[in-house]
Amino acid sequence: MNPALRADFPLLERTLDGRPLVYLDSAATALKPRAVLAAEEAYATQMTANVHRGKHALSEEASVAYESARKRIARFFNADPECLVFVKNTTEAINLVAVGLCLSSDDVVLNAGGEHHANLVPWMRRARVELVPGDPCEPVSLDAAMAAIARHRPKVLAIGHASNITGVIQPARALCEMARAHGVITVVDAAQSAPHLPIDVEEMGCDFLALSAHKMLGPTGVGALVGRREVLEALEPLCVGGGVVERVTATGYTLKKIPYRFEAGTPPISAALGFAAAVSYLDELGFDDIVEHERRLAAALSQSLCEIPGVEVLMARREPRLAIAAIAPRSALVGPDALARLLSDGHQIMVRSGFHCAHPLFDRLGLEHGALRASAYVYNTVEEVQRFGEVLRDLASRMVV
Repeated sequence: MNPALRADFPLLERTLDGRPLVYLDSAATALKPRAVLAAEEAYATQMTANVHRGKHALSEEASVAYESARKRIARFFNADPECLVFVKNTTEAINLVAVGLCLSSDDVVLNAGGEHHANLVPWMRRARVELVPGDPCEPVSLDAAMAAIARHRPKVLAIGHASNITGVIQPARALCEMARAHGVITVVDAAQSAPHLPIDVEEMGCDFLALSAHKMLGPTGVGALVGRREVLEALEPLCVGGGVVERVTATGYTLKKIPYRFEAGTPPISAALGFAAAVSYLDELGFDDIVEHERRLAAALSQSLCEIPGVEVLMARREPRLAIAAIAPRSALVGPDALARLLSDGHQIMVRSGFHCAHPLFDRLGLEHGALRASAYVYNTVEEVQRFGEVLRDLASRMVV
């Protein structure tokens, strides 16, 4: 990527103890470019008003801007704007589907192993979850997926397009095609993939796509659920009240058409405008360059973490992959939390520690203390990744881990 783009991210100007920080926690939330911050500020300073509920000038301006944002984001994913619902985040999007499908305890939802809790717990509340067996550092085997479909006869296949632990990218298009051929509804969690990969929902062939803006340079508090019109229209709303009804009487109500029937209450207006600015920014960068930069970052991360004593590294073994790796100390004497503090306080390197909303994966691997996770993005450099590896190697050599 062009090194000049780092100037677009104000947080990278910050120093800790007089030294520039290295931000390697983008899988949790990405930094925000000035264009996104400006879009949110414009709403707050120039058109503060609610949308779809007033005829005064500010309300109409806000409504036009909000719907223009929906169209811009839909175009980014090659989706119909009427089939894009604004939600709080990926978690709410998946809950909307899990509730709206009116599943029963006898229905089966098929997951790939290692799913984020957002793509696991909502299904557990409504149905029986079965897993496709496999190696978390490799994509799901299509043969294993087909065998699981034949064995469990699921109603839903819910897959994470990319792992927030290992950076593995799943063959979403092939899995969706297989599932559709067997009458299985497909839900793709694109929270991790949308920032890094071009996504065309028509080409992917999924029934639902869920994602969050804050992982793709946008604001927190807004995301999107994209659905095929037929399945989206059949969903029951997760929440009802103001904004989703055409008419209410003393005895009942009539819902609005999609997508508005799913957007109860005052929506995240300024965040939606920031979301649109974020996808425009990504389009300007260009996914060819983003993907190539990611390839270099992932290679540097893999090389930097190889053969560090006392740790186990979880990372996709093959390309394409995201620049994400989880590092698990083999001893509890110095755990991930302590390492994260040492990296932050002593070296200004920001990485995440914990279980990364994937308890079943860590249980299966016998990693009872979780892992340190480093995740790089467009504003990171190969040198930053290498510095992280050097510091971690030094820390590992000086302590029993």
